[in-house]
Amino acid sequence: MNSAGILADAFERIHETVHAAVEGLSPDDLNARLDQGANSIAWLVWHLTRIQDDHVADAAGAEQVWFSEDWASRFELPFAKGSTGYGHSSAQVASVQVASADLLLGYYDAVHEGTLAFVRSLDDGALDRVVDESWSPPVTLGVRLVSVVADDLQHAGQAAFVRGSLERG
Repeated sequence: MNSAGILADAFERIHETVHAAVEGLSPDDLNARLDQGANSIAWLVWHLTRIQDDHVADAAGAEQVWFSEDWASRFELPFAKGSTGYGHSSAQVASVQVASADLLLGYYDAVHEGTLAFVRSLDDGALDRVVDESWSPPVTLGVRLVSVVADDLQHAGQAAFVRGSLERG
């Protein structure tokens, strides 16, 4: 298996985890917070998807699905359309309310498909391309994609934990 295959497999595992955490949940469960400082499943999945969309689109030289397919309007969130959730306060987390699992998974699946198409097009040499010079050392495409995988897996696991807690409660 080459590097592109490994990355595609990692993103497929995130896909499985996100779907397992979200499918079949009511809006009340998606938007529930275990306490006033906790993240909801809706926020966690929206945020991991926004980060993936933002970072992969930038690396691919493409427009974010959030804008190109007008998901920003569909979600009707009360902050700047370009927000990814990074640095959100507890009040901002609480304001991410989704009307359905279909909305959340629709956006996630659209980003996932774009990510897979991009990742599968890469050869090993492409992963050495510098995509962000604002860090020391500069960030390569390979490092950026592994960072997205790591962040997504953490948040997808957190969403699965919240779901389990809600189901036991």
